[in-house]
Amino acid sequence: MASPTVPAKGEAEHELPQSLIDRLASHVASGGAETVTIPSPFTGEPLATVPQSGADDVRAAYERAREAQRAWAALPVSERVKPFLRLSDALVDRREEILDIIQLETGKARRHAMEEFLDVALCSLYYARRAAKLLKPRRRQGMMPGLTRVQELRHPKGVVALISPWNYPFALGASDIAPAIMAGNAVIHKPDTQTCLSSLWVLDLLVALGLPRDVWQIVVGDPGEIGDPLIDNADYVSFTGSTRGGKAIAERVAPRLVSYSLELGGKNPMIVMADADVERTARGAVRACFTNAGQLCISIERMYVHEDIYDRFVPRLVELVKGMKLGTGLDFEAEMGSLTYQRQLDAVTRHVDQAVKEGATVLAGGKARPDIGPLFYEPTLLADVNGDMDLCANETFGPVVAIYKYRDEDEVVARANDTAYGLNASVWTKNPARGRRLAARIQAGTVNINDGYGAAYASYDSPMGGMKQSGVGRRHGAEGMLKFTEVQTVASQHVMDLEPPGSLGYDRFADFMATGIKLMKKLRIK
Repeated sequence: MASPTVPAKGEAEHELPQSLIDRLASHVASGGAETVTIPSPFTGEPLATVPQSGADDVRAAYERAREAQRAWAALPVSERVKPFLRLSDALVDRREEILDIIQLETGKARRHAMEEFLDVALCSLYYARRAAKLLKPRRRQGMMPGLTRVQELRHPKGVVALISPWNYPFALGASDIAPAIMAGNAVIHKPDTQTCLSSLWVLDLLVALGLPRDVWQIVVGDPGEIGDPLIDNADYVSFTGSTRGGKAIAERVAPRLVSYSLELGGKNPMIVMADADVERTARGAVRACFTNAGQLCISIERMYVHEDIYDRFVPRLVELVKGMKLGTGLDFEAEMGSLTYQRQLDAVTRHVDQAVKEGATVLAGGKARPDIGPLFYEPTLLADVNGDMDLCANETFGPVVAIYKYRDEDEVVARANDTAYGLNASVWTKNPARGRRLAARIQAGTVNINDGYGAAYASYDSPMGGMKQSGVGRRHGAEGMLKFTEVQTVASQHVMDLEPPGSLGYDRFADFMATGIKLMKKLRIK
């Protein structure tokens, strides 16, 4: 049974006004000699043409950014947050416009584009409300109470290089750039060329809301040409993408001792415990596995179902997956959209075909759908997957999930942790306390109870990132802003120096200090 489709409303729906494209293209840091055409994943037809940046354009952007950053950092935090306080209202007012752009450049369903809109609106507002508190000078305890006064200061890094991926271009660009800029930095941003329009759109909006133009600059171009000058001139690098790409960046910046944050790949497990609610869990699994056609670093690719519930849960999940609506419409009807790149379709096809050839069983899906669009692939469930198959351990990054049966908690924890990755995980149970105990044993940066990924990711007050080969550093929470700062300790000594006063010898001074340690401990001063 093939997944049902939702018909599109016509070719005009998949076009953007040329006036909008021209306005967005004007924000690319480029001399304008070279251009690149962006195709629509829905149709394969050209969507927009934008200028392409070269190495000299990147270097020139850094020069402008350094000058702009000095003036920007000199402003009080209360001034730096103002464009972002205005942003949430502006996003709501122009929601339909950005949802269209996200869909047309990525091919995702509108309900999944909506997640990007929500992320930028809520995350930027979170930091705008808290930036002053996070960045303010802090009193710290000195060595000698009352005699040593210590202050912790936060300074911006300078100019940040931020490289954002194609799968969530609006969210993973703007949501990281917002705290970097509010912290007093300028940003040179390289979005993926295919999905640069949404970043250009929010930059255009923020400039209109009062952000100085050169504080955030976007370069669009071939990584082989602009990658090195982008990294080599940065005071800090923020990257979201593949583990391979993250390692290359770490090697590049190592000689300069430049710090970085990397959110990388995942092979995320979902554990369905014996007491899980079958209907709720099956519907949650659809979201966890097939949001954005599985092109989500934190989506589920491995599912472990307890043997006591397997025969009830899996048939219901198969039924729901087979009934998913696929489509290209710019409305909320489709439950899943297209893949974004031909290379992703090729990778998904290769993984599934190899697994089936070597004995995997297709429970749902398992084939491309060119009748809907050139890059569509059905949501796919596979059983009987083993370690000889590429999709068993390697990230597929598409709408493909392997389902396994397990017997006890020790077994499933060992299997969930048997991976080089450690980004996200999901546990489903009617007993949240038991789920939290199990979650604490899983080696992943975020673990969701009775949700696939959104509960942890959208909790902006808590850090999000990966363990093992899934990354270094965190976004969100205090660290999501403070990582873009240099911390400085300023300590002043008062009344007495840290040496024997007057004629007091070092032997007596040592006794005095030793006695002082015991006294401070007894009085709980230390």
